[in-house]
Amino acid sequence: MTCKVTHGQALWLGALVIAIASCTAQIVDPSGREGSSKPGVDAKALVPKSGMRRLTVDEYNNTLRDLMGDESASSALLLPTDVINPFDNDSSTQKASPALIEAAEALARDASDRLMNDPARRDNVVGCTPTGPDDSDCFKQFITAFGRKAIRRTLKPEEIDKFMTAQQLAIAEGDFYAGVDVVVRAFLQHPEFLYRVEIGKAVSGRPGVFRLTGNELATRLSYLIWGSTPDAWLLDQAESGKLETAEQVRAAAQKALDDPRAKTRIKRFHALWLGYETLPFDPSLAKAMRAESDALVERVVFEEHRAWTDLFRSDETFVSDTLASHYGIPLPGSSTPVWTSYGTSGRKGILSHGSFLANGAKFGDTSPTLRGLAIRTRLLCQKIPPPPTGVKTDNPVTGDGTSNCKKDRYKQHAQGGCASCHSLMDPVGFGLENYDQLGRYRTHDVDAPECSIDGTGDLAGIGTFQGPAGLEDLLLAGSELNRCVVTQLYRFAMGRKDIDDTDDQLIEALTSKASTEFRFDDVLLDFVSHDAFRVRRDES
Repeated sequence: MTCKVTHGQALWLGALVIAIASCTAQIVDPSGREGSSKPGVDAKALVPKSGMRRLTVDEYNNTLRDLMGDESASSALLLPTDVINPFDNDSSTQKASPALIEAAEALARDASDRLMNDPARRDNVVGCTPTGPDDSDCFKQFITAFGRKAIRRTLKPEEIDKFMTAQQLAIAEGDFYAGVDVVVRAFLQHPEFLYRVEIGKAVSGRPGVFRLTGNELATRLSYLIWGSTPDAWLLDQAESGKLETAEQVRAAAQKALDDPRAKTRIKRFHALWLGYETLPFDPSLAKAMRAESDALVERVVFEEHRAWTDLFRSDETFVSDTLASHYGIPLPGSSTPVWTSYGTSGRKGILSHGSFLANGAKFGDTSPTLRGLAIRTRLLCQKIPPPPTGVKTDNPVTGDGTSNCKKDRYKQHAQGGCASCHSLMDPVGFGLENYDQLGRYRTHDVDAPECSIDGTGDLAGIGTFQGPAGLEDLLLAGSELNRCVVTQLYRFAMGRKDIDDTDDQLIEALTSKASTEFRFDDVLLDFVSHDAFRVRRDES
């Protein structure tokens, strides 16, 4: 059953949304604050740029869940598709558009409809039992509590007054919840609901530098660790001045990490980073492989608090008999996943998971080029230029006709202007060729037993290796992997793929501060308690 929106409700909603927009228009250009100016070199020191960030599809769904108990996760059908590169929250790709406005309106309407048709959930959200359509105390209580969580700060008295006008509709229609419906839909279209607005307070003597308010910091923290709106306890701390010091922020972040939502968020960070958030094959197999990788992240980061690099050292994996048989490793004797030794299979760590080995699947086979690109960009944070204009990458690689073996066909990449980039990618990808696009071991090219695979790879400037385990050993022997995970966490936290000199200094400082154990939770806590996490500078 779907609620019918009356003409009166539509008029009241339109008026309320316009009133909200007029109150919050100043958030569009925070750099236009009085007294701000472009920062000089000294003012920029260790102060990262920060723009206004829209909720991603995942964050919108999480926020509806925590705000209204709405588990529908339906925003992907309407919100603009998030660009993944490798994360989904790069603010430079989040362009405002008429489509976004229409999507926000439709999503708000549908979410409110679902709420109004679920009395138990509706009553929980309202938080009080009205005595009638004109119960202004209950209506104000609802607006105050719901609004605070929706826009992540306490409403001003004049804002509450504007929302209270919706009760006139409730009285006119003789239905308290007709007013609630309008208020919910208005909040879900509020600019400060859809966007994470960071204005802050100007820092004396540092033009263009702003210290985040407590609520802005609480929001930055909660969306980093939970991917959702702050809980009441975190807003309470923000508004009572208990997020002022590094120690206070660290303690709040530690409490947030103890919440089950943090596990989901950190596992998703790794899935986006390593390229297995979505897997291009049979759903049951994809689900098993995702569960395998998620279990390793949870075990290392949360359950055993081990060095983050143990993701690459693990000699066990989380599989059932079905997935173990698929991989060709010893069967655990269980129809459900359990921790199982890799045995003498030669596999080790997360790079042996089918989830990661799916990187570079192309033309029904693997692409050494794309696998090498994934290693270079995702694990070493190196930049590889895109192919020159006019180079076709949508056709299979063909050889000179003397051999159909993949290694021979790919030799053409070592010639001409393409060689400089392909020499950084192809030799790396060939070191993983013993594993097909589904993570299964093989000894020869597809349908070509005469084309044997030796599985030897070369990471230019670092060394040669054999298979995922050998690659992991090379990566762990150097310092690039640790610095890259800090870089990727920084990008994810700040919502920016492109980093500048200031960002590089921060990343270097955080990498240097990390303990020899290099625990992921410690790196995250070091970052959020760093002063740079509590300030911003204009993007200009």
